[in-house]
Amino acid sequence: MASNNSVKKTLTVAFALCIVCSVVVASAAVALRPIQQKNQEQDRMSNLLQVAELYKPGQDILALYDKLITARVVNLNTGEYAEDKNPETFDQFEAAKDPAQSRTLSGAQDLAGIGRRENYATVYLVGDPQNPDKIILPVRGQGLWSLMSGYLALKGDGNTVVGLSFYDQGETPGLGGEVDNPDWKALWDGKKIYPENGMDPAIRLVKGGVGPQTPDAEYKVDALSGATLTSKGVTNLLQFWLSDAGFAEYLARFRATTQGA
Repeated sequence: MASNNSVKKTLTVAFALCIVCSVVVASAAVALRPIQQKNQEQDRMSNLLQVAELYKPGQDILALYDKLITARVVNLNTGEYAEDKNPETFDQFEAAKDPAQSRTLSGAQDLAGIGRRENYATVYLVGDPQNPDKIILPVRGQGLWSLMSGYLALKGDGNTVVGLSFYDQGETPGLGGEVDNPDWKALWDGKKIYPENGMDPAIRLVKGGVGPQTPDAEYKVDALSGATLTSKGVTNLLQFWLSDAGFAEYLARFRATTQGA
C-alpha cells in the first residue's frame, strides 16, 4: 500500500489548497469591489461636505451632496470650464500620470513637490452653479513624510477661506498629523488668499502665533507646533495651487463672473 505521507501527495495537496485559496480570495475581491468603490465615493462626498461646513452626523450624505454640490472640470491652463469633460468619470490624479494629459514641473515651479501637474482638475460648486455660495478646490503636496491630499473651500467671493481639510496624509501623529486637528482647522475660517487687486497668493503658515495685532493677520495661520516641515509643506501646496500654475486663472474668472452677477 502506498504511503499517504509521500512528498508527491504532500505537494499535490498543498498545490490544490493554494489554488482553492487563490480562487476564494480573487472571488472575494471581485465581489467586494463595488462595495469598496461605493464606500470610497461616500467618503469623498463626506469630505467635500465637511470642508464646506455642510454636513452634520446622521445626514444622508448622497442626498445632501446631490442637492448642494455640482462638480465641474476646469482647464487649468485657461481657467475655463471644460464642457467636453465629464466630472463623474474624469480622474485628475490618473491624468497627472499621463504625459499627454499633464506637464512636467521644473524645480522652481514645483513648490508642492508633485512632479507633474494635470491639465484639468475637478472643482465643486456649492448651491446655484451660476452663482455659487461656496467653491471647493482639490489641493495636494508633499509634507515631511507623505503626499498630503485635501480640499480647500472658499466663499462665493473666491477669496475667503471656509475650511481646509486633508483626507489623505501620513504625517507624524501629534506633530504634522495635527493637520487633522479640528482646533487647527478652525483657524482657517475667514482667512484671505489674495491681497486686494493682487494675483499672487498671500496665505501662509507662520511661527509664533497669529493674533489681532499681527501684521497682515488675515493672510496668516498658526504653524503646527513642532512640525516645521509639514507646515512649510502646507504653505507650499497652497502657494502652488493658488498661483498661475494652479487655480489662479480660474479663480480670477470666477470672481469676475460672480462679482458681476
